Amino acid sequence: MTILPNAILWPVALHLAMVLALFVIVSVTRMRAVREGDVPSVGYFARKGAEPDASRRYAANLTNQFEVPTFFYALVALLYATDAVSGAQVVLAWIFLVGRMIHSAVQTQTDNVPLRGMVFGINFLALVAMWAIFLLPRLFPGLAGL
Repeated sequence: MTILPNAILWPVALHLAMVLALFVIVSVTRMRAVREGDVPSVGYFARKGAEPDASRRYAANLTNQFEVPTFFYALVALLYATDAVSGAQVVLAWIFLVGRMIHSAVQTQTDNVPLRGMVFGINFLALVAMWAIFLLPRLFPGLAGL
């Protein structure tokens, strides 16, 4: 079975869709907080950390989407540009995406920090494996045949 390089773009596209949805959710919950008088004005959100409970979880999760996932995007760009997309990379990209989605659900809907940490660990390990598969044969050419 041939892996098309574009297969790696689906997890990227779906993560982008999730991030865009989080932007909408944060905006809607913040507008609702202003409208319902939970905050004095829109300017309240100019202070870092100033977030009513209704939007706090979503805003924190949105911030998380610009931390570890940036390493995912960088790697996918490298994989695509160097024609190094493999079946293993695509599977790991899907594991990363599903892990990010579950992590978002746990972070925004519960206070279960241990579960959130476990889910984070899964998508983090998938990303580490992706980087290892890409880097090790390039840094240590003797490993390429293993």
